[in-house]
Amino acid sequence: MRGTRDDESGQATVEYAIVLAALLAVVLGVAALWRFAESGGFVEAAAESASHATSVGGMQDALLY
Repeated sequence: MRGTRDDESGQATVEYAIVLAALLAVVLGVAALWRFAESGGFVEAAAESASHATSVGGMQDALLY
């Protein structure tokens, strides 16, 4: 029995490191999205998409919808 306990001694540390890395990635992703939203990036992207869609002929699709 003692052999299996020694084999699993670092399992909690590895699991903690993986979960911590994933949590850190999520926090950094949310922070990046927050900065993008604060700088008006979403509004700018929406305006650019709308202008592109109307110049390509998407206004007809919008009006038919």
